[in-house]
Formats: sequence, structure tokens, C-alpha cells
Amino acid sequence: MESYLETTKNVYKQAAETPDVGLCCTTTPVWAFPELEIPQIMLDMNYGCGSTVHPRDLVNSPKILYVGVGGGMELLQFSYFSRQPSGVIGVDVVDEMLEASKRNFEQAAATNKWFDPSFVDLRKGDALNLPIEDESVDVAAQNCLFNIFHEEDLKKALREMYRVLKPRGRLVLSDPIAEQEMPDSLKFDEKLRALCLSGSLPLSQYIKMITDVGFGTVEIRAKRPYRILKPGQYDTPTSIYIESVEVCAIKDPMPEDGPCVFTGRTAIYTGDAEYFDDHKGHVLLPNQPLAVCDKTAGNLEALQSEDIWVSPSTYFYDGGGCC
Repeated sequence: MESYLETTKNVYKQAAETPDVGLCCTTTPVWAFPELEIPQIMLDMNYGCGSTVHPRDLVNSPKILYVGVGGGMELLQFSYFSRQPSGVIGVDVVDEMLEASKRNFEQAAATNKWFDPSFVDLRKGDALNLPIEDESVDVAAQNCLFNIFHEEDLKKALREMYRVLKPRGRLVLSDPIAEQEMPDSLKFDEKLRALCLSGSLPLSQYIKMITDVGFGTVEIRAKRPYRILKPGQYDTPTSIYIESVEVCAIKDPMPEDGPCVFTGRTAIYTGDAEYFDDHKGHVLLPNQPLAVCDKTAGNLEALQSEDIWVSPSTYFYDGGGCC
């Protein structure tokens, strides 16, 4: 089973030595911040499927871990919010990628007066055994890396992220997902694994693996079309639709009734009373939308009240509301 990890290393070794613009295609526009200029080489080596940089996660100069450094673009973006020596730790198993990122940071320092390469601590390491102390980072992130792992290795990688996060720390992920079952012909194709395609899981399974590790709150922040694996082009009898998903998992205590998963559902009270109180911590004001987690949405629907409208999942949650 470990051979697929070796294939992955070789793919990204080549991508470090010769930037491959078509290797991945992010579905999220690159963040633009005042006085931040991203070198073109970093954009060319942006090997992700979304973004893990969300300003509301990055307050008060957080300590940040980013696993799978790519060309260093997101490390530079994270540094923008944590301008301190070793404020951002970048971990990668590929020596050539670490060296490429180091060179790219020198370019970034030449065009960004606020940036110093010392803000980023590049470390050789494996996502399955992170060279990071327990409960030492505020935010941990990975972009289109965990999709590579087979299930048991994915569990290890998630446990490692949980271990290094401080209580109430945030794990921000971007990965491809697919609701259709991936045929074995693709699932065990080492090259497609390395390209972050054939490891795509259904969203519900992906979220369950995150909550099984212990994360008490999960936010689905975006879900977008990403790829089509078409018969004739790939070894599959039917077309497989792949989406990219951006998720934030918070190291909150696990509620007694299970994790709070926000998939972009909203409740609206339309009754004549001053408010509606479900006596479980949720107060709905007339015609004031309230973001709710899936558990709360289900409980409100079970009331079968004509005065309470609950939206389906939009797969876009941007904070607010309550659980």
C-alpha cells in the first residue's frame, strides 16, 4: 500500500523541479490583500483545489501549520496574518518542494516589504507523523493532500492534525469529493491518487471521518464543481462527477448528541408571536434567518410547524447562527 505514497512523492518532486500549471485547478479565486503581491512562480505552483485561507480564522497573530507546501503561496498568505518568526510552519515530505518554496520566499520578500522569510518555518516531515508538538498550533490546514490517502492513512493524518491543534483550534481543509462510488480501477490507480482524483469520498463519509477523530463542530464553507472522469478518458464505465469542498473542523468538545455539522441550512420563523424558542438554545425571531446545524434543522423539521421554514443544505456556511 505504501507504493502509492512513493508515486505521490515522485509526482510532486517533478512538479517542484518543473512547475506544472495544469496539475491542479483551484476553484477559488486567489485572495487579494492590501500590500500582498504573490510571485508568478507561486501561482504556477498552486497545487490545490480550493483555498484554506479564511481571514476570520486568522485573528490575533495565530500559530499556523500548513501541510503540503506546494510553491508556498498559501504559506505566504498565512504569513500576512501572522507576521512573526516561525508564525507559520510548512511541512512537506518532498525535499525538492521544500527547496522550491524556500527560493520562492526570497522572491516574495523582494516584492513584499512586510514579509520576511523567517516568518515561515519549513520542516521536512510526513502528514502521518507530524514533527509538531501536541496542542501547539491555532490553525492547521491542508489543500488537496488528504484526498491522496487511503482510508487508514487518512485516519492517521486527521488524528495528527487533531493532536497538534490547541483546544478550539481550527482544521481547514480543501479536497475533492464524489458522491458516486469510485471503481477499483481508479481507486487503486497510484497516479490518479497522486493527482487527487481517485481518492474522492462522498461528503458524508468525509465528514464522518473528521468527526470520528473528535472534532465537535464542522463547517461546510463551499462546494463547487471540479472535474469529470469520463469513460474513454478514464477506466470507468460511467462518468464520475467530482466537486471540491472547503471545510473547517473546530476542536470543540463533542456534544452529547453528536457533532454539530453546518451544511448551510437556515431556519425562518413566520408565526405571529414575538419569537419562537425551542428550549434547546435556539430563538427564532419573525422573518429573521438563523443559520442552524443539521441536527437543529432536523429537530425543527420534526415539529411539522407551518410557522417554521427550514432550508435544504446549501453547502455554504460563513459563520453566524447557533447550534
